[in-house]
Amino acid sequence: MTVLVLGAGGLLGSALVRACLDRSRTVVGTYHSTQPSFDIPLTQHDIRNTAAFESLLADHQPDAVVNCAALTDVDGCETQSEAAAEINGTAPGELATACAEQNIPFVHVSTDYVFDGESNTPYEVDATPNPIQEYGRSKLEGEQRVQAVDGETTIVRLSFVYGVRGDTDELVGFPAWVRDTLTDGDEVPLFVDQHITPSRAGQTADTILELIDADVDGLFHVASRSCVTPYEFGQQIAEIQNVDETLLTESHQSDVSRSAARPIYTCLNVSTVEHTLDRQQPTIEEDLEAIAAYFNA
Repeated sequence: MTVLVLGAGGLLGSALVRACLDRSRTVVGTYHSTQPSFDIPLTQHDIRNTAAFESLLADHQPDAVVNCAALTDVDGCETQSEAAAEINGTAPGELATACAEQNIPFVHVSTDYVFDGESNTPYEVDATPNPIQEYGRSKLEGEQRVQAVDGETTIVRLSFVYGVRGDTDELVGFPAWVRDTLTDGDEVPLFVDQHITPSRAGQTADTILELIDADVDGLFHVASRSCVTPYEFGQQIAEIQNVDETLLTESHQSDVSRSAARPIYTCLNVSTVEHTLDRQQPTIEEDLEAIAAYFNA
């Protein structure tokens, strides 16, 4: 099987490339600006260039395409709304159409930010989206355009992505920041009024490949089973790091000035993917234990 990973230079894309290599699968990738450190065919590519994408399909003839490319700067999308709409909204539909014309399964990565955060129970896959910022609106448009394509399309929604890069073996994202700040002995202010189900990149990559292998399509939530606040997430990191938890302090989203609104509750119900793959998604404790070595002093 040959997998084409769009956005192989990002955290999830690099983790997906690594997951393919670990399974001895042929993998090719694209990147937007910085080329990742993989010994595989890599092409600099803008997903808005449909003609170039069609050439990639012709050159590599992949058995599946996974779109990890996106404009993910939530605040930046407020001022770059046109670019966000093109990259996150229009382009995914055109990519899916090109794949459908060649009967190639297409997997598109989306976000929990398609929801408004007004729920107090984890969002089901069929819950009604209602994004409250440009990033979420553009990602929802991308979902809708992909779903409208008559082909084998799969959408995976993620939440609060973090993990280990597949090319540099470097921990990045929220846990790395908490780890480094605690190691420096500095105070770590963490929100207590936000609820999330964090998605570890390596586990997410494995799940995407399992969905491809299962030859299923549809909409799936891929995240931890644990609905936590960033403060509670930080407590788990401090525990596995075996450092002083008193450096963790409670803060609120109103303490930070940001251009884009953030939903206060975006926990995802993962039962659909669990039933499809006949296995549970991990808890936050299990996900952190899987990368425990990255928290050693």
